[in-house]
Amino acid sequence: MSEIEQLEKSISNLSPKDFAQFRAWFLEFDARVWDEQIETDLKAGKLDMLITEARTEFEQGKARPL
Repeated sequence: MSEIEQLEKSISNLSPKDFAQFRAWFLEFDARVWDEQIETDLKAGKLDMLITEARTEFEQGKARPL
């Protein structure tokens, strides 16, 4: 049985209370990992082109403030 299959089995056997607690933890964990990836990509310059494009479109009136 793969590690993923073991996790699936364990999660499916959680009580509703434990599953809710796991879900809350996982959502927070997933958001933190996502934020760290965005920060890493930003520092590495991977988002520079998108930022420039967005600013240019805004300056050309192709976008509006939120």
